[in-house]
Amino acid sequence: MSGRSAASADDGRMTLLEHVLELRARLAKALLGLAAVTIVCFIFFGPIFSVLTQPYCGLPIAHRLGGGSCNLVVLGVFDSFVIRLKTSLIAGAIGSSPIWLYQLWAFITPGLYRNERRMAIAFVASSVTLFAAGCAIAFYSLPTALNFLLGFAHGGITPLLEVTRYLSFVVSILLIFGVSFEFPLLVVMLNVAGVISSAKLRQVRRIVMFGLFAFAAVATPTQDPFTMLGLAVPLVLLYEVAILVARWNDRRRARLAAASPYAGLDPDQPSSLPETLPEPPRHDYLVDDTT
Repeated sequence: MSGRSAASADDGRMTLLEHVLELRARLAKALLGLAAVTIVCFIFFGPIFSVLTQPYCGLPIAHRLGGGSCNLVVLGVFDSFVIRLKTSLIAGAIGSSPIWLYQLWAFITPGLYRNERRMAIAFVASSVTLFAAGCAIAFYSLPTALNFLLGFAHGGITPLLEVTRYLSFVVSILLIFGVSFEFPLLVVMLNVAGVISSAKLRQVRRIVMFGLFAFAAVATPTQDPFTMLGLAVPLVLLYEVAILVARWNDRRRARLAAASPYAGLDPDQPSSLPETLPEPPRHDYLVDDTT
């Protein structure tokens, strides 16, 4: 936290103007981090682009342009610059995620209790890990999807991939997998908030699994069975993990409730306090009437 607002935040309270100034400072630092990493990615565009084109270059020779080359095609004069800028910006946003996540965390932390801070740290770390895992699975499933789709090019049809469409295809799959892998975390958050119990999660297990497979069939842009299974099966497994975490949380909550001094009390039972409070004692003051 900045020095300007540190003094006012010692007791956990800040004025509206201090909140606005703090938010502006955090946004400025996050944008500076994004700009710095984007510039680095723009300079080292070659290795980044090689990684993104690796799924296509790893295909059989018959599925690549001209029967062997893995070069992609640009159709416009400015397309090369726009592609480099867009790719650098996306890579910069991912690469600078520790910076802007820390700024977001530093802005929210003063308004949280100690146990809420620990929980928020766990959720942020889990969110980043799940998103990275989803992107990794999507990246390793791309060659299979491309091989399946480009395998239909027969009878004089030569695959001619335009670089803008190819990168949009790759980025969309990475984002779909990465965001979809946040679903188990959402389930756990609902359980922690007391919205749904682990018993209810087990009860609707079959419905949720069917919905996950249906979602994978619709959300994957390739529409091939390999990519669909690559998204649906991990989501089902992660849902089972979410059920286990919710079950542990329910048991922990039950132990805390049993140890509470109010355990066993009926919430509908009226209080033992009297309905009417006694009147406060009256004090007679001597008044000097001689004046």
